[in-house]
Parts: sequence; structure tokens; C-alpha cells
Amino acid sequence: MDVLADVLSSTQIGGTVFARSELPAPWGMLFEPASRAGLHIVAKGSCWLRTKGREPLHLAQGDVVLLPHGAGHSLTSAPNVQPMPFPKMLARCQVSQGPHGMSLSLEGKGPSTVLLCGAYRFEHDGVHPLLSLLPSVIHLRADAGVMSGPLEAVLRLLVAEYTQPGPGTVTVTARLVDVLFIHIIRGWLEQQPEGSAGWLGAVRDAQVGRALALMHGEPRRDWTVESLAAEVACSRATFSRRFRELVGEPPLVYLTRLRMDVAARLMRDGELSLAVIAERVGYASEFAFNRTFHRVRGVPPGRYREQMREALEAVVVPPEEAARGLGRARRGLGERGRAARSARFSE
Repeated sequence: MDVLADVLSSTQIGGTVFARSELPAPWGMLFEPASRAGLHIVAKGSCWLRTKGREPLHLAQGDVVLLPHGAGHSLTSAPNVQPMPFPKMLARCQVSQGPHGMSLSLEGKGPSTVLLCGAYRFEHDGVHPLLSLLPSVIHLRADAGVMSGPLEAVLRLLVAEYTQPGPGTVTVTARLVDVLFIHIIRGWLEQQPEGSAGWLGAVRDAQVGRALALMHGEPRRDWTVESLAAEVACSRATFSRRFRELVGEPPLVYLTRLRMDVAARLMRDGELSLAVIAERVGYASEFAFNRTFHRVRGVPPGRYREQMREALEAVVVPPEEAARGLGRARRGLGERGRAARSARFSE
């Protein structure tokens, strides 16, 4: 069982590139805190990233930055440039709408920087360690070893697809952005010392990683600390201590939350009865499952299913809009012009 893939599936990550910006110096953009992760790729030139409580970070051509928690931040052509809110910056730009997002350009004679800016929306309704333990800023430098190979290839394909769109470009871009997220996490993980990086580091640990794979592979199985320790050839005490150090919680607490994540996914994606779902996640009693789900998620499973249906109905996109590739992230654009675009992209 690929634990990271399983978690990403339950988290339902959706990415989009919403703007390509060509900006001659001097320039500066301020992005307010958002409920989604920010993504910036420096396709040409360089710039500076500022976030609260951190020194300005220089971004060179080919660098990638992910802000997993949606922290407010600014991008500027130089450290001493005062940024302006993104909606105001947008109003100064020449804007064209392509099949997969906006293209922004400013008039000027200074050195030009080209950025691809995007976002990831995490539709997991609970806080998974994958998200909570990531740093506020992940910066992958173009000259670092992790940027060679697959990650570099994905970036080249994404920039090329955005610059020269062809048939199916909306689908290709969306897939590449999602693949990019996984490679960013891999790249960041490779830079972390052994035994660090929290939950993600635990996936790399020979014994704890194996135990995580076992639980994700068979969440319905009647696992105990003893049986998990035996499977990974470790004493109960050593396994329990090591698991808690790396994952941040005891094995059976993790297992319970994992089962509730699986149950929530089954309720979101299908029409199985609660009794069947309870059995699939290891509960012989529907009553015991209902009680545990309520305790972990804060809402009874029946009500949770209703909430998911209501949320889905609230974001239905007309078929003709979906066909143009605008999707949920760009509802409300079209004829309302720049003001509507500003409000959506700076939320």
C-alpha cells in the first residue's frame, strides 16, 4: 500500500494554475491569507518572497514555492519594493483570458520576471498530519539536487503547456499541477534529515512506515499494537515509542482516525449503507461505528453524508462552463471582468 497516495486520495487535492504574469521591474503583489495553498513558479528572471516572521527569500529562475497553509505573502521585484494588493495590481495589468487561466502583463522597460501562479484546494474535512506538519513555506531551488529528474520534467511540461496550449491543454495542465504537488512533497522530504519531517518522515522509517502501510492496506483488520509490532519484527514497547515519536500519536489512535477517513470517503463517493461502511472499516456494530465517527468527526455519520451532498450541490458547475475548463475554482468569471476575477483569486 502506497500510504502517501492513499492520504492524497482521501484529502482530495485539486490544483489549478490561474495566472501567468510577465512583469518588468519594479513591481510587487500582495496576496492575502487564503483557504488554499499557494503555488509560484519562477519561469524567467527572479523575485523576492516575503511572509510574516521570515526574512525575505530570493527566488531565482526555475525555483518553486509552495505555501501549504495559505499564508499571506508578497512577491516583489526587489526587497525594497512596496507591494500592492493583488486586485489593484490586476487593475494595472493588461489581462487576457486563455483556456487555462489568465495572462497578465505590465508595461515597462525594467528586467522582466515571468511567474506561473496557482493554488491547491484541500477538500479533506479533517486535519491530516500530511497537511498540518508541512512548513509554512516550501522552497525548492532550481540549483538543488531535488530539482533534477522528474520534478524538473514536470515543470518544463507545465511551462510549455501554458505557453503553447494545444488540444486538451486544460486537462493536461490540471494533471500536471496535481503531479507537481506530489513531486514538491517528495523534493522537500528528500531534504529533511532522517527521523524528522513528522508523519512524512515516518513513511520512510523501515518499521513505522511498514506499519502505516499495513493499516492503510487493511483498515478493517483487527489490528493491535502487539500484532503490528510482530508484523514489523519489533518489540511492543519499542514499536509503540517509535511510532508515537514519528507520527505524533499512538498506533491505535492513528488507526481509528484512518478508519474514519476511509468511512468519510465512502460516504462522499458512494451510496453504501452505514452498516456496510461500518463493516468495511472494521466495526461489527453499526452503533459502535456511529459513536466513534461522531467522537472523531464531531458529527454523526448520517448528518455528515447530508452535509457532503449539500456541499456538492452548492458547487455544481454548468456543463458548458466545465467544458471550457473553468471548473469550480473559476466560477463567476466571464463577463463580470477584472473585478470578479480579483475577488475570486485574492480570497
